[in-house]
Amino acid sequence: MFYYDVALIGLKLAPLTYKSEIAIDCGAKVLAPLKGKKAEAIVLNKRDQPPFECEVITDILDETLSPEYLKTAKFIAYYYICEIGEALALFITAKKSEIKPIKIDVNIMLNDRQKEALDFIDRPKPTLLFGDTGCGKSEIYMKLFERVLNDNKTALFLMPEISLTPQIEKRLKERFGSLATLWHSKISAAKKRKTLLAIASGEVRIVAGARSALFLPMPNLGAIVVDEEHDESYKSAQTPRHNARDVAVVLAKELNIPVTLGSATPCAVSFNRFETFRLKGQFFKEGGRNFRFIPNSIDAPTDETLLALKETIERKKQAIVFLPTRANFKYLVCQTCGESIKCPFCDVGMSVHSAKRALICHYCNAALPIPKICPKCGSAELSANRRGVAEVAGLLKEALPNATIAQFDRDAIKSDAALRNTLELFNDRKIDILVGTQMLSKGHNYHDVETSIALGLDRLLAQCDYRAYERAVSLLTQLAGRAGRKTKALVLAQTANYDRFAPYINDYERFLKEEIAKRDPLYPPHIRLLRILVSAINEDSAIKRLEEIVEKLMPIEGVEIIGYGVCPIARIKTKYRFHILLRSKSAKALIFAGRISRGKWTDIEMDPLSIS
Repeated sequence: MFYYDVALIGLKLAPLTYKSEIAIDCGAKVLAPLKGKKAEAIVLNKRDQPPFECEVITDILDETLSPEYLKTAKFIAYYYICEIGEALALFITAKKSEIKPIKIDVNIMLNDRQKEALDFIDRPKPTLLFGDTGCGKSEIYMKLFERVLNDNKTALFLMPEISLTPQIEKRLKERFGSLATLWHSKISAAKKRKTLLAIASGEVRIVAGARSALFLPMPNLGAIVVDEEHDESYKSAQTPRHNARDVAVVLAKELNIPVTLGSATPCAVSFNRFETFRLKGQFFKEGGRNFRFIPNSIDAPTDETLLALKETIERKKQAIVFLPTRANFKYLVCQTCGESIKCPFCDVGMSVHSAKRALICHYCNAALPIPKICPKCGSAELSANRRGVAEVAGLLKEALPNATIAQFDRDAIKSDAALRNTLELFNDRKIDILVGTQMLSKGHNYHDVETSIALGLDRLLAQCDYRAYERAVSLLTQLAGRAGRKTKALVLAQTANYDRFAPYINDYERFLKEEIAKRDPLYPPHIRLLRILVSAINEDSAIKRLEEIVEKLMPIEGVEIIGYGVCPIARIKTKYRFHILLRSKSAKALIFAGRISRGKWTDIEMDPLSIS
C-alpha cells in the first residue's frame, strides 16, 4: 500500500493523507473521497504510513501538474498565506503532450537598439524592458516569440486585462496566424475547452491573456512576457491574493526560461529589483508630444481644453479625455447638513447615474432612486459633486456638437463585444473623442490621436497611499503615450500640482530614482508590507478579533505594526472592516505573522497595492 499527502483543489483545507494500492506520481490529478463524495485533488508527495486509518484513492485521472507548476503552487500557498488547495485552484491540469518542431519567420526588421534589447531579454532570468511608449516593444516581443517557436517551445504573453486583447490579437494573428490565441475570463466554456486541446496538441504555440493565462498547462514553455507590468490588475483581489507578475517570475525560475517585464512606466519595485534595458525614443520617427499644464483642479474641461479639442476635430484628428471617476457624479451631497447620500450596505457615497435615474454603489452595486430631499435632514438643497466620465462626455457633446463622442469605462464597456466594437469604431475614425477612465491608458495603439487630455489628476495625488504619487505620474505618462504615435500631439493636463509632474514628463527614469530614494527606509522596495483585514457583520465581534490578533503580533521580532484600526472604507456589503498594517525587511517574518493571524473573519494580503 502507498500513502500520499493530497491537496483538495479549491478547498480551504490543509493536505489530507490517502492511500492507494498502486503508485501515483506527484502532480497527478485524482478523485479523493471526502464525506461520501469525491473531490478533485492533486497528489503532493509520497509519505510514510500514518498512525491513523486513511481513505483509499481508486480514481486516478489522466491529467497532471508538472513539477515546476506544482512548485509554483506551493510557493503561492506559502508566500501569499493560503492553503495549497486554494492555490491549486488557479491552475489547469492537462495530459502530457509532445509538440512537433516548426519554423516560422515573422518578417519584422528591428533596429540595432531593438536587437540589443532582444538579446538582453532572451536569457533564462527575469529582466525589465523599460521602453518609452511607441519605442517598439511589441516588435521585440514578436521576435522573441519567433525564436521561442523555432526552438520548438511555446510562449506566454500576459496583459493586465482584456481591454488590450483586440489589438494584441490582431498583431499576433498577423504574425503567427492560428499559432496564437487568446485566453481570458470572457471566453465561453466551450471555447476554453477547444483552446486547451489546441494548446496540448501544439496547434497553438502562443497564448495571450490576462492574469489567469499564467496557469495554463503550456507544454514546453520557453518564454513569458508580462506586458504593462506596472498595472495593478495583475494583483488578485481574492484569495490567494497573488500578483501574477511576481508569480510569473517564480514560474520562469522553476522552468529556467526568460521572463520579460515590459513597461514605459515600470513600478518602482521592479525597477529596483531587476536588471533593466532602457529603450528610449519612438519607433515612429514622425511622432512626438508637446505638454501643456492648465493650473487648476476642476473635473471639467476649461475654455482652453475645449479649444484644443475643437481645433483637433477641425484638423480631422482624434482625442482622448481621461477622468478617474465613473458615472455622472461621484457623490450627491446635502448643502444643509453636509452629508453625502451613502449606500445602505457600504460606508461610501453613492454615485449619480443620470441615464439610469439612480444612485449606484460602486462596491456592492446597490441602487436607489435619486432622492429629491436629504434622507438625514429633509433638506431639498442637494448638489452633485465631482464630475465623472458620463457627465464630462455630456458636456463635451454640448460644447462640440459636430464631434462624435463615446464613453470608455466599465459603465459603457460591459462585454468583450462592446470593447471590440468601440475600439474598431475609434480606429476607423468613426469616433472623434473617447472619454474614459484608466482603461484609456492601458497600452492601446491609436495612430491618429493628436490630443490627450488628463482631468482629475489631483484626485489621484490626494489618495491616502504611499503609491499615490507613482500612480499619478505613471498614468499621465501612459496617457501621453496614447498620442503622438504618427503625428505631433498635444498632451494637456489640468492640475494645481503641475510642479509635481513637470520635471518628469520626459524623464520617468528620473522620477523612479527620486521616488525610490524618498521611500527609504519605510516603504517598498526597501521593505515589505503585509495587511490583515478583519471583517464581520457584528462590529463588536470584529473589534474583539482585531485586538486578539494585535496581541499575538506584538512579540514578533523584526515585524513593525505600522498601525491598526478602522479601514478607510469602514463597511462594505454590511460587514464592518478593520485592518492591521505590518512592515518588515524579512518576508519570512511577515509570513509567520500572517499565518498566526489566520482564522475567523480574517483576510491576509502580502504586498498590498492599495489600502481601502
